Amino acid sequence: MKIDTVGIIGAGTMGNGIAQACAVCGIPVVMVDISDAAVAKGVATIAASLDRLIKKEKLTLAERDAALARITGSTRYEDLASAQLVIEAATENFDLKVKIIKQIDAIVAPEVIIASNTSSISITKLAAVTSRADRFIGMHFFNPVPLMALVEIIRGLQTSDATHDAVHAMAQALGKTPITVKNAPGFVVNRILVPMINEAFFVLAEGLATAEDIDAGMKLGCNQPIGPLALADMVGLDVCLAVMDVYLAEFGDSKYRACPLLKEMVAAGRLGRKTKQGVYAY
Repeated sequence: MKIDTVGIIGAGTMGNGIAQACAVCGIPVVMVDISDAAVAKGVATIAASLDRLIKKEKLTLAERDAALARITGSTRYEDLASAQLVIEAATENFDLKVKIIKQIDAIVAPEVIIASNTSSISITKLAAVTSRADRFIGMHFFNPVPLMALVEIIRGLQTSDATHDAVHAMAQALGKTPITVKNAPGFVVNRILVPMINEAFFVLAEGLATAEDIDAGMKLGCNQPIGPLALADMVGLDVCLAVMDVYLAEFGDSKYRACPLLKEMVAAGRLGRKTKQGVYAY
């Protein structure tokens, strides 16, 4: 199945990033959100992002205008009718995603593929609420979408080979490098990443080194662009804790227990950059 037009639900950080990636690569996009203001904000964010690429001489003015012309903003699910792939990019909340996915399922043609840009929710469970479980898949983009090369393509138990192959090819058409992943809590990247962040908190709590030295050690010793504690502040300590709690519940393995220091900092409201205080002050 050839994907000529993409529908996106959500004009927030992930939604507008995916829309930009599609539009720059020549793929028309219909970006839907609950209000005109939310849609306008999403489009404005894309325009500002494209302007920065012009300043860096990675994009011409004509290319910017052409990309923006490929984006249609809407508050109506009915406008998704032209899409062959609809990507749900709402907040990481199971009930909300189910509500949105059911609305998409009721409106788009039976052959249309529905994807969820989830970083933690079961694709098998989400697929089960649709009338097209074989044409449901996970597309986990990474933030910031226009810059990050990776897309995790997550197969639910029901996902067909044809659906996987079409979405895999679509990710490549966006200039991304897709990796195929079976459905499991955290998929691949976050399954490895978040426990590593949690272990950094144990090292900090045990006083083995300062936060700065822990981060310097991982940057210089493992060639990581950012240390795990600084990354936790960027992601949000509450998010890191929630993910660890999901792993502990889903796997039932004590190796996924959250570090008490991480719990304590979240309880204190020190959530990272978004609260101006986490491991570091901002």
